Amino acid sequence: MECGFDKKHEPKCCLGFRHVQAFLLFFAFVLCFAMTVNMSIAIVVMTDPAQTDSFDWNIQKQGVILSSFFWGYLFLQVPAGELANRFGGKNLTMLCVSINAIASLCLPMSAYYGGWQMVCTCRVIQGLFQGFLMPAAHNLLAKWAPLEEKSRMGAFVYAGAQFGTALQLMTGGIVADYWGWSAIFYVNGAFGAVWTVVYSLLGSNSPEESKIINGHERDYIQSSLGHVGGHQKRKTPWKSIATSLPFLSVVVAHCGFKWGYWALLTGIPTYMHKVFGMNIKANGLLSALPYLTLYLLSFPFGFLSDEIINRKWLRITTSRKCFNTIGYFGPAAVLIALAHVSAGNVTLAITLLTLALGINAAFYSGYILGSLDMAPNFAGTLMGISNTVASVMAILAPLMNGVILKDETDILEWRYLFYLSAAVYVVTNVFYVIFGSSERQHWNEPRELNNQKAPECG
Repeated sequence: MECGFDKKHEPKCCLGFRHVQAFLLFFAFVLCFAMTVNMSIAIVVMTDPAQTDSFDWNIQKQGVILSSFFWGYLFLQVPAGELANRFGGKNLTMLCVSINAIASLCLPMSAYYGGWQMVCTCRVIQGLFQGFLMPAAHNLLAKWAPLEEKSRMGAFVYAGAQFGTALQLMTGGIVADYWGWSAIFYVNGAFGAVWTVVYSLLGSNSPEESKIINGHERDYIQSSLGHVGGHQKRKTPWKSIATSLPFLSVVVAHCGFKWGYWALLTGIPTYMHKVFGMNIKANGLLSALPYLTLYLLSFPFGFLSDEIINRKWLRITTSRKCFNTIGYFGPAAVLIALAHVSAGNVTLAITLLTLALGINAAFYSGYILGSLDMAPNFAGTLMGISNTVASVMAILAPLMNGVILKDETDILEWRYLFYLSAAVYVVTNVFYVIFGSSERQHWNEPRELNNQKAPECG
C-alpha cells in the first residue's frame, strides 16, 4: 500500500517505502542477534555430559567462548561509522549479515575438528563483521526516519535485536532437542543468506538513491530532516566529538546497557539450568520471555515518546532522560528484588527477570537516539565510537560471570551478580541524566553555519 501525502507533504497514512527499509533493517537485527546469542543456548547442550557429542569445556572456557564474539566486535565499529557516513550503510549491512551467515554455517564443523579455539575463531569473525551493523543502521535511520517518526522507527528497528534474541532462545532448545545443537547454527545461516538476497534488491542508502520510493514521500522525508537537495558529505570533527560531554554521556549510558544486557543474556540459560534444574526446551522458552517482553514494550514506549515530543509536552532532552531513567532504574530495582528469590521459586524468578528486561525497553527512546539528535550528519561514526567502547563491557560481563560464579548452583553467588548489574544501571544513568543533551551540536553543521545558534533537534 503506497502512502499518500497532502500538499504540505505530510503523510495521510502510515505506510511508505521508508517503512520497507525499517522492516528490512529490523530483520537484519533479528538475524544478527539470533546469530550472536545462539551460542548462549547451544553451549548448554554442547557441554552437557548426557549428550553423546558433548565437549568437556569448563565454565572458564565457556566464558571465553561467550565473550570471544566481542573480541572482533571492537575493531570495525569506528571504521564502519566512517564508511557509512561516506558511502552509505546498505553494503555494510549486507556484508555484516552475509559473513555472519557463512560463519554460522561453518561453526559446527569448527567445533568438531578444531575444538573451542576454532569456535572462538568463528565467533571473532562474526563479531568483526557484525561491528558494521549498528553504525550502518544508525546512518540509514538518520536518512530514512522523519523527525516526527524517529522514536518509533528507531525503537522498531533496534527492537529487532530483542526479537531475534527471544526467537533464538525460544526455538534454539527445541531445534537442538530434535536435530542436535549444530542445527541451530545451520538454520541461522540459511535465513541470513535469504535476507541478503532480498535486501540487495530492495535496500537503499537514502531516499535520494532509491529508484522505488514515491517522489512525494522522498520530499516529505527530506523536508522533515532538512535535507532538501540531498545529504552533504562532511569531514568528521574528531576533536569536537572527543571533547563533547553530551556525547560522552551517551557512551557511558551505552556501557551501562551493554553490561546489564550481556551479563543477563549469557547468564540466564545457565541460571535456569543450574539453579532451577530446567531441561533445554523449557530453559530456552523461559529464558526468552524477558527478551520477548522487552521487544513488545519497545513499541508503546516509542509511540509515547514521539507523542510527547510532537505535542511539545516535554523538550526532547527531557524526554530522552525520562525514558532512559525508566529503562535503567526500573531494572535495577527489580534485579535487587530478584537477588533475594529462593532457589525453589522459579515462577517469581521468571516474573522478575521478565519485568526487569521489559522495563529496560524504555531505553530505546532514551540515550540510543542521543547521537541521532545531536549530530545526525555523523550518526554512523558516533554510534561506531559508542558501540566500540560499550562492547568492552559486553566482553567483561560474561567473563565476570565466570569470576563470580565459582559454584553455578549457589544462589548467593548469583545474588552478587544481580547486585553488580543493578549498580551499573544506576551509575551510568545518573551520569547521562546530569550531562546528556539532545541539542543539535554546533559541529554537526558546516563551519560557515557554526555562527548560528544550534536549535534543539525536532
